[in-house]
Amino acid sequence: MARGSHENNTGAFFVATLVLWFVSVVFEIVFHKRTELVYVVAGCCFYQIANWVIRFFVFRDPLFVNTSVSLLHSSVASISVILILVNQWATKGLSTMFDHAQLFGGTWPGVYLALCFSCGYFAYDQWDMLRYRLYSGLIPSILVHHLLLLVCFTLALYRRVTVNYLILTLICELHSIFLHVRKVRRMAGVRDTNCKFVRAEWALNWITFFLARLGSHILITIKLIKDASKFGKGVELPLALFGMAGMNLVNIFLGLDLFKAYRREKNQHPRHQE
Repeated sequence: MARGSHENNTGAFFVATLVLWFVSVVFEIVFHKRTELVYVVAGCCFYQIANWVIRFFVFRDPLFVNTSVSLLHSSVASISVILILVNQWATKGLSTMFDHAQLFGGTWPGVYLALCFSCGYFAYDQWDMLRYRLYSGLIPSILVHHLLLLVCFTLALYRRVTVNYLILTLICELHSIFLHVRKVRRMAGVRDTNCKFVRAEWALNWITFFLARLGSHILITIKLIKDASKFGKGVELPLALFGMAGMNLVNIFLGLDLFKAYRREKNQHPRHQE
């Protein structure tokens, strides 16, 4: 009874923060004429429609649907980031595109739209997990993670600063693709570690973890520290460093969990064969 009460209080808190976030976005759009933020709402609607399509035409299990939509977002975000970076590389070159002035105050073509859509996804995903209780614990890490992302992304979109830094952090979505593929694959009953598909999936999982997630976030942190003197006296640098410290810590725990999952799958297969 007490546990159920705690879970209800937790859910109510995160629902309240999500409602406040939505009111804030609508206020900016309507009263401050920030019509470009409509793409945040469009992102919410796009992923909710994808949810309904999967639910009604593929499989109704809430966890399967949620994971499938997450896989869709990771794919869309990854393609968007790659196209944005390739375009900047071709037009401005590496030395110019990673200049502090560009990363802090600039906005590369397509970045604002991509961040708006991802922000919309985080709001959708938060609501979906709350609605179907796809979380556990008194302080669910996944809900806290999404809340922090919503705050950071939305503030950047409101102020139009550090948006290029934020798009770089989304490189990690390349790794998220294979995390979600693994989850969907296991829910579909494909667990044979000797299968070529599973072996290829694990190889890509590890490669993208070290390069797209762990490596990219470490490089972003180093860049922030290197350019610390170029930031003003505002809260941008402390928030950015705090956020990246959190991401790097999460990446370490994620890597440990991934290693445990890999060993568990490898050990389960021989017993299954016997």
